[in-house]
Amino acid sequence: MLKKLVRFSSFFKVLTIICLSALLLAYLAPYVHPNTFKILPFFGLAYPIILVITILSLIVWIIAKSRIVFLILFVLVLGGKLHFRMLAVGSDMAEIPETATTLTILSNNVHLLGLYSGDEHDRNIIRNGIFEYIQTIDPDVLCFQEFYHQDKPTKFTTRDSILQFMKIKDYHERYAHKLRGRQNFGVIILSKYPMIAKGDVMFETQDKDDFNYCVYADIVKNEDTFRIYNIHLQSIRLQRQDYSVFDETTAEKPTRSTIRLLFDKLNVAYPKRADQARKVMEHASTSPYPTIICGDFNDTPMSYTYHQFSKHMTDAFRNTSNGIGATYVGKVPAGRIDYIFHSESLQSTEFKIQDAPFSDHRAISCTIIKE
Repeated sequence: MLKKLVRFSSFFKVLTIICLSALLLAYLAPYVHPNTFKILPFFGLAYPIILVITILSLIVWIIAKSRIVFLILFVLVLGGKLHFRMLAVGSDMAEIPETATTLTILSNNVHLLGLYSGDEHDRNIIRNGIFEYIQTIDPDVLCFQEFYHQDKPTKFTTRDSILQFMKIKDYHERYAHKLRGRQNFGVIILSKYPMIAKGDVMFETQDKDDFNYCVYADIVKNEDTFRIYNIHLQSIRLQRQDYSVFDETTAEKPTRSTIRLLFDKLNVAYPKRADQARKVMEHASTSPYPTIICGDFNDTPMSYTYHQFSKHMTDAFRNTSNGIGATYVGKVPAGRIDYIFHSESLQSTEFKIQDAPFSDHRAISCTIIKE
């Protein structure tokens, strides 16, 4: 019995050391470009799991009254503020000053508004559900990713319907256009207030089959001008068959080649997102106006991509909300990958995350305040 306890103790010590090493690598993920150490982003992605295992091991060693507890506590403390990237403990402003200018932003990856979801009836239910939620929030500015618009004539109206029921004054869009079917797939900013300038941020990592874009617009409300970026950073580009690895209902077990394919696609996406994030921030640094950057970043808070924005700007969710705030509801476990960032000179309040999404992303919204 004693030998078994000694063997278990030795095994658990090794397991704890491995876990702590993984946690240290997760700490490095936000600071090291994915091309420098290709496996590092995966530790950032797995950070929540690694952290939970670390805390469980801490409890076990506390019960065992082992000195290894101090090592675990040291590594946990070493993470410092990084632990709070996954958790918001902010608070709303008690009262918005009467002289302040407020701008309500809504951002959502609408997954083509249900274009490929069953028959015409099913598509309309999803699209109309998105429309109803927009009207409930009643934002000043809407930023959509994976937006779909078909040139007239069409039975599936999207952009024109929003322009009408939201009384939109101006919009800016960028699409991949398919001549067959007169279809457009991309991103769009729609505003109740005038846009005095519009533009795109071009990604050098853009391949011909990548439909990930960044657009911006300078929007004037009252006498204040805001520059708003709508971004959809590099997707993993999983095909329907690739999702079988995450599907609990499938009878087939994922093969080694399937898992390898997923890792290969992630390895391609991580460096592209990193470069795209740096490109957007370089462009935003030249803005003459207070800046808001929102969209589908396709990366978690423990990533190099997120760090490019958070080191210069305020994460509105962490500033004004509480909890974990998961925004992705697809089959791949990803958590919070949709964000609204703003210049530190601005304030934010009333951050909302959609309860019942109509796509694989929950819509997010908040009110931006300029005093």
